[in-house]
Amino acid sequence: MRISPTLMTRACTGAALAMVASLTLAQQAAAPAQPAATPAAAAAAGLRTERALSLPLANQIAAATVAACAANGYAVTATVVDRAGTVRAVQRADNAGPHTVAAAERKAFTSASGKAPTLAMMENAQKNPGAANLVNIPGFLLLGGGVPIKAGNEVIGAVGVGGAPGGHLDDQCANAGLESVKAQLGA
Repeated sequence: MRISPTLMTRACTGAALAMVASLTLAQQAAAPAQPAATPAAAAAAGLRTERALSLPLANQIAAATVAACAANGYAVTATVVDRAGTVRAVQRADNAGPHTVAAAERKAFTSASGKAPTLAMMENAQKNPGAANLVNIPGFLLLGGGVPIKAGNEVIGAVGVGGAPGGHLDDQCANAGLESVKAQLGA
């Protein structure tokens, strides 16, 4: 009896697959069980966990900030960004100037990047020649009105305000908007 080459190949392939499967099962049975990943294990593996700003909270901060300025008679734009400076929410009051949209976004971006209020960054740049070069960073605006959003001590974003008659007033509105969500931020 003669066996065809195709049949011989199929038989050898089947036997080889069965042998690999049995070895794999034996190795799995002998291997110790892997514990579930814990935050400490994730950190040891090079992973990290960070809190993020939700869209509803970002919208709430922007709306509360615009309302705080409106209560003082200022038509402003408030922009909320996440820790990476990406826009999460924008609210523009009726009659807010068109320039306020870009100003609010740049102030929020600057504050998130520097993890500091833009009013303090501006004052530092005025006193420190080295810090004065911050104005050359694309997207930065060193005027008051950008304030970091913190969950505890962790900066998770920033709010920027443009349109009040002075950066110090934009700053006050941003802080008032954040004060309204203080409990949600764990502050």
